[in-house]
Amino acid sequence: MTERRTGHVILGINVLVLGYLPAAWQSPLLTKDSFVDPEYWEGIGRTAERGTLDAIFLADGPALGDPAYDANPIKLEPTVNWGYVAGATSHVGLVSTASTTFNDPFELAERLLSADVLSGGRVGWNIVTSRGAVSARNFGLADVPLRDDRYERAHEFVDVVTALWDSAATGQDIHHHGEFFDVDGRLRVPPSAQGRPVLLQAGGSPKGRALAGRAAEGVFAAELTKGQAIEHYRLVKGLARENGRSPDDVKILPGLLLSLGSTEEEAKRRSDELHDAGPASYSIGWLSQSIGYDASKLALDEPFPEDVLAAPADPQTFQGSIGFRESIVTQIRRTNPTVREYLKQTRYTGSGHAGFVGTPEQLADHIEDWFHAGAIDGFNLQPDVLADGLDVIADELVPILRRRGLYRHEYETSTLREHFKGAS
Repeated sequence: MTERRTGHVILGINVLVLGYLPAAWQSPLLTKDSFVDPEYWEGIGRTAERGTLDAIFLADGPALGDPAYDANPIKLEPTVNWGYVAGATSHVGLVSTASTTFNDPFELAERLLSADVLSGGRVGWNIVTSRGAVSARNFGLADVPLRDDRYERAHEFVDVVTALWDSAATGQDIHHHGEFFDVDGRLRVPPSAQGRPVLLQAGGSPKGRALAGRAAEGVFAAELTKGQAIEHYRLVKGLARENGRSPDDVKILPGLLLSLGSTEEEAKRRSDELHDAGPASYSIGWLSQSIGYDASKLALDEPFPEDVLAAPADPQTFQGSIGFRESIVTQIRRTNPTVREYLKQTRYTGSGHAGFVGTPEQLADHIEDWFHAGAIDGFNLQPDVLADGLDVIADELVPILRRRGLYRHEYETSTLREHFKGAS
């Protein structure tokens, strides 16, 4: 029998601007300018606080996305966006994704700590190394560096940033002379209410997991099955222990793609209608990007060829997410579907991140099951359409979790780090 854990789950929202599906913009609750409308963003923050959610996440956008599979090809800069939302909220954490490949550590340390001070200690940094030649060309590069090189830079980048944040508290200059950076100085920004921003990490490669074990306080993971999630959970907690940290110091928060309805049939109908209203090439484009192979060349009514599922010939130059690819390939190998069957299946089970289609009660069952199985510390939820999906989370899902003793009734802490430490 699974041992029941104490404490509550962590709930974040991966905002993704309008929702994770390309057809989200067609919601009658939105206007053509919603993605740049201050009232829209205030509403997201206030709804999240109504549900006493732990954090809202926003990805960076170093390049225009392809609308054939990118649900939100245009994005505002996250730290500026959340800086505005901070003024309309008082408790919810505000997490920005920022690349260690395309930023300067001093500038980013100053920007994030400034936001942390002004928000009352609610800022988090989701560390990524970025991928893709399109983004690289915006920064004068022909392509991104090799994967291992990006992570070597990321490790040093994080060391410099955290040292600079420490300098804000100690008043002492840092003297860093490494392979990628030379910094002599300190921040003029004072420490925040939580000392410094919370570090989160997204990346499922071995070097990404090593970075998580060494430095991250939260991991935005990609897990399609409970078994995979338990394995990853134990792995990262073990890496934290190997680095002299408590396993409780790092929280595992897989993404979960949501389509919710008052009945399971209604939820499936909603998912189908949103997929059918989006670009016909969406599923093929997303699959191609995720596995590193042009899926449009595959025979729809045949299983995936073994050479497509095999590991990339050169992981160093693979343009997708290693974590996403591993999850997808494991899922395909388990059931051996045809390509057509898999594309249909992903409407309900997810692709890369796991999917959930059902009622708020069923979602609460899913969260409770994974939580007590030791697979998660919480979820980073991704509604298909944010305009109404976030309301369902705040007003229907959260009350169910509260009745089960899995979630707080009101905010008991003020900073993002306290939210995390006060959980499970």
